[in-house]
Amino acid sequence: MSSFTISQALDMHLHLRDGDMLNLVGPLTSKTFSGALVMPNLVPPITTKDALLSYKQRIKEACKDDDFEPYVTLFFQNNYSYEFLEDIKDEIIAIKLYPAGITTNSETGVASMDVEVLRPTLESMSKLGIPLCIHGETNGFVMDREKEFMPIYESIASAFPDLKIIMEHITTKDAIELLDKYDNLYATVTLHHLLITLDDVAGGMLQPHLFCKPIAKRPEDRSALLNAALKAHPKLMFGSDSAPHPKHKKECCGCAAGVFTAPIALQVLTQLFNDNNCLENLNKFISLNAQKIYGIKPPKKDIKLIQKEFIVPSSYEYKNEQVVPMYAGETLTWSIEE
Repeated sequence: MSSFTISQALDMHLHLRDGDMLNLVGPLTSKTFSGALVMPNLVPPITTKDALLSYKQRIKEACKDDDFEPYVTLFFQNNYSYEFLEDIKDEIIAIKLYPAGITTNSETGVASMDVEVLRPTLESMSKLGIPLCIHGETNGFVMDREKEFMPIYESIASAFPDLKIIMEHITTKDAIELLDKYDNLYATVTLHHLLITLDDVAGGMLQPHLFCKPIAKRPEDRSALLNAALKAHPKLMFGSDSAPHPKHKKECCGCAAGVFTAPIALQVLTQLFNDNNCLENLNKFISLNAQKIYGIKPPKKDIKLIQKEFIVPSSYEYKNEQVVPMYAGETLTWSIEE
């Protein structure tokens, strides 16, 4: 096939940051995606209605040239009252739970994952129909953190059967297997976790622009993720977890965690699905599944991909910000038709 059209592409896990970085990376998503679920882990995190509405407005301003819907989220806290959540319900698409200190800007996340500790907020969310997105990792050995978190997903899913729970950026075959065990469990998977293993990150010379959290895992994990994505498993959605950091914070001692894939996601996914003879499933994976799971109707936008070489820029720049994308300087076989 020499061309393919993606309709209403959705990125259901995206970091847009703020300030100059938002102005740089926002349009790189909004140009081709109809909408995106935007993470709330700013500094400080989004925990109030005023902060939420202000951030949404800044996103819309950064992406004003495109028909694009930012689906904003709230940063989970144990003490949200039912009244507060009822008031903000129509402004958010979900609430994002971070274990404390587990990833970028999560220091004020949840210290205890005990269901009873979380119950006040989760019970209100369940009654109000607000989905829960979770960064599912423990503080254990880095390769086992997601696997160790599986029992926590199970305890929450069992305790709140009416609560829609999204396991964010899953990286293991264990998470894929768990998807079918509980009716209220769903998941997102990133582009980079469909493509790389830990060997690509640190098997030879260290590749800082492939370093992320959760860290890439084993070949058998990648195979399980890819198989589910290619089949467009109905409970699995595309969520890039595209996480921009300034170049100087990636190419340094103490490298920041995050892979920046927003400008290449559609091209690489089209190539990946085409190479595996599953192109007919791409729209389900990148749009229809999310529409059904979240009950959303994103702006209508068709993006045509063509089989034409695209050289990935070495970096993207705006004012004082410079971000290096995945596959910088490399040539892709699919391009977005202008």
